[in-house]
Amino acid sequence: MNRALTCVCFVVAVVLAFVNPLWAEEGANSLTVADYLDLERVADPQVSPDGTKILYTRSWVDRMEDRWQSAIWIMDADGSRNRFLTKGSRARWSADGTRIAYLAEGEPSGTQIFVRWLDAAEATQVTRVDKPPSTIKWSPDGRQIAFAMRTAPDEGWKIDMPKAPEGAKWTKAPRVVEGIYFRQDRRGFMEEGYLHLFTVDAAGGTPRQLTEGRWNVGARTIGLDYGIGFDWTPDGKTIVFDGLMEDDEPSAPYRRSHLYAVDVASRETRRLTFHNGPWTGPVVSPDGKLVAFTGFPWTGQTYRVDELYVIGIDGSDQRSLTPKLDRSPRGIHWAPDGGGVFFTAGDRGTANVHFASLGGTVRQVTDGNHMLSLASVAKNGLAAGVVRAFHQPQDVVGFRLPSGDGLTRLTNVNSDLLGEVMLGDVEEIWYDSSDGVRVQGWLVKPPGFDPEKTYPMILHIHGGPHGMYNVGFNFSFQQLAAAGYIVLYTNPRGSTGYGTDFGNAIDNAYPSVDYDDLMAGVDAVLARGWVDPERMYATGVSGGGVLSSWIIGHTDRFAAAAVRAPVIDWVSFAGTTDITEWGYARYEGYPWEDPTAWLHHSPLMYVGNVTTPTLLMTGELDLRTPMGQTEEYFQALNAVGVETVLVRFNAEYHGTGSKPSNFMRTQLYLIDWFGKHTREEE
Repeated sequence: MNRALTCVCFVVAVVLAFVNPLWAEEGANSLTVADYLDLERVADPQVSPDGTKILYTRSWVDRMEDRWQSAIWIMDADGSRNRFLTKGSRARWSADGTRIAYLAEGEPSGTQIFVRWLDAAEATQVTRVDKPPSTIKWSPDGRQIAFAMRTAPDEGWKIDMPKAPEGAKWTKAPRVVEGIYFRQDRRGFMEEGYLHLFTVDAAGGTPRQLTEGRWNVGARTIGLDYGIGFDWTPDGKTIVFDGLMEDDEPSAPYRRSHLYAVDVASRETRRLTFHNGPWTGPVVSPDGKLVAFTGFPWTGQTYRVDELYVIGIDGSDQRSLTPKLDRSPRGIHWAPDGGGVFFTAGDRGTANVHFASLGGTVRQVTDGNHMLSLASVAKNGLAAGVVRAFHQPQDVVGFRLPSGDGLTRLTNVNSDLLGEVMLGDVEEIWYDSSDGVRVQGWLVKPPGFDPEKTYPMILHIHGGPHGMYNVGFNFSFQQLAAAGYIVLYTNPRGSTGYGTDFGNAIDNAYPSVDYDDLMAGVDAVLARGWVDPERMYATGVSGGGVLSSWIIGHTDRFAAAAVRAPVIDWVSFAGTTDITEWGYARYEGYPWEDPTAWLHHSPLMYVGNVTTPTLLMTGELDLRTPMGQTEEYFQALNAVGVETVLVRFNAEYHGTGSKPSNFMRTQLYLIDWFGKHTREEE
């Protein structure tokens, strides 16, 4: 590490020592905020067609550029000869295993597609496009690569402007928006135009656009990004994909998604599914006769578990293979013999691999108290995925299908970081809430936890609200525990992984019973005698920001709160967020028809009850829960005399931790704010 970086880490460590005296008591082996700079991630392991090698993406913090950087690594199937291959990500094997296609920075700028022969040191840049391509897939014969890419937006409303005088500095023309496609991608960049399918020759050339029009390849619904799903048929003549046809229903463009098939030669497109969905992630069977995908017939309810479906390549005989599972399938892969489909499913904070036969029999394939993904399957049955557990960050694993035997960790990328660090123990808890509902949660205890002592506690609330806290390693929670806090995180009603009824319990009633579940969890932990009731704190981001602001409007039991990227006024939110519009809102009916429910569930309406010192944190560029929401709450808290501070994060979109420096700032602000407040002082 050079001198400048050493100084940065030293300063962070010094700040931590003074922020909270509990920190220094844990000694040099506690997890620090500065350790985040040494954290590594793995993702997207891809087994070679013959099952002998595995490619995967490995990421690390670029301390100078303040961002995560990625490279492609390769290893033998048993984890040996693990080595760097090239810069980039999202590598995919050609069908014969001789080449890989991947994404990396290229010319003239931005993300481009590259192809590399495994027996060559150099790669060929295949595209030179001005929009970033994504979701690359080889044609079965290895001659083409299909990908999705956003097209240039329509010119919009044309007017006959006089010509500007030479050298004049006229204001730039306005951006004209028609239709509803005002949203951010996962990196926070504004999306303009429409997402379409392209192919390009694997040796390089001009991309050929297969789909066009005012609609998007890639199914999106309720503002959730389900990704971009498409797959080639084995003969290479057709690509099956999911998409949203905006022109069919302009008043609700994110409600309808269907499966389509496009003829690669003629570019003729036909629809496969009949009922409106969210139908997503099509994968063609090995014989080309069936397509597996996930979703459910459209419903107006807030949440419903996805099912695994199959349909004929001609659009016939659509049927569910998992009607009784009541868990959402993800990461679907056909068995090599075409007899069924493997997938993962989140269940009560864990995820394991399952198998659904074409006859409708479903069985669980792997077991374990972990989060296990299924990223790829070779013809010989070798599968690769990523596993996370309480004390284990992401690592690549291999196992055998259809048995699920031989689950083996093939990487250990954070052994150098965590080998000498004492992590906090994590305990699973179950407790009773209102209406007799059982709720699951977890406690992260400070390293060296002593049950005879009392500790401050942070209630940490997940976003979504349809999301699931799980048993995977969480750096933020472990670092807060190292700072001396018990961290309580739970899955209240509205969470996924517990079935449709549990997830839909907040339908048109958010927040409501989820608040009951959170408070019942706090009571359950207090009953153990480990928590100082005068030093309890609440925080959460996005949906967790909604609930943390709701909590302080309904109870004064917390010494301080940190409300991050919240929604506090559903009426103004629905008109300004990037994920919805008035006709497709959280509550039934328009607010100008009857605002009762909209206002009843808005935390802003309860600000007169708030006495809890409140820290507000939101990204300046947030379009999901726009800064205006946080500003409204800040002004309201000031108006009623509540101690409050607004922290506006630079260069951040939704959330406050996509950039490494901002993640560390978030942790430090939380620790400092909570450390300043106890209920005895108020």
